[in-house]
Amino acid sequence: MALYAVVPAAGVGKRMKADRPKQYLQVNGQSILEHTLTRLLCFPMFEKIMIAVNHDDPFFHNMPVSKDVRILNCDGGKERVDSVLNGLNALVQQGADVSDWVMVHDVARPCISLNDIQRLYDARNEHGAIIGAPVRDTMKRTDAQGNIIETVEREQLWHALTPQLAPLGVLKKAIEFSLQNNLPVTDEASALEHVGLKPIMIAGLASNIKVTHPDDLAMITQFLTNES
Repeated sequence: MALYAVVPAAGVGKRMKADRPKQYLQVNGQSILEHTLTRLLCFPMFEKIMIAVNHDDPFFHNMPVSKDVRILNCDGGKERVDSVLNGLNALVQQGADVSDWVMVHDVARPCISLNDIQRLYDARNEHGAIIGAPVRDTMKRTDAQGNIIETVEREQLWHALTPQLAPLGVLKKAIEFSLQNNLPVTDEASALEHVGLKPIMIAGLASNIKVTHPDDLAMITQFLTNES
């Protein structure tokens, strides 16, 4: 069974307050998207990597990485989950089998380690598996006004990261079921949970951060610089 990747990359990154989607912001001379795809291309098990971009995206097709023989692209959707589903459907149209494996990875996580990808792949099972980081800090719950109402026990709490792995057909059906029943899909594991599956959590490096706010750029710049 082959292994594929889907990278949703159609977001506009409003919270970054930049002049372009966050995946095209520059870090050490390359866009975040280029860093992420280059890292994924270094993992030899990926048969193809499907990128879901906006239909009128003015950046992606001008990048050298878009010409790599293992890179495919499809139109993204309104929300992240729609882009993921479009990517899965595009892989099937390109010849992927529903029994093949697929990893979904956030385009804005350029610091994913190849070792974490390998460990996730080694843990594959019919329920799926995801990379995560244990919660280290004391957790608080507040009311709508910001007043603390309780301290939440942090044992067995995790930050859900990506990649997230599942059989292609299983994930596709789980997402379709969730959307048809108006169930929230915050990540691939949540869709799998909606159909009764229990994905396994694999501890990954905390450096696998997602670029969401302007301050995150400095952090990934430091991580990527230290690796070079």
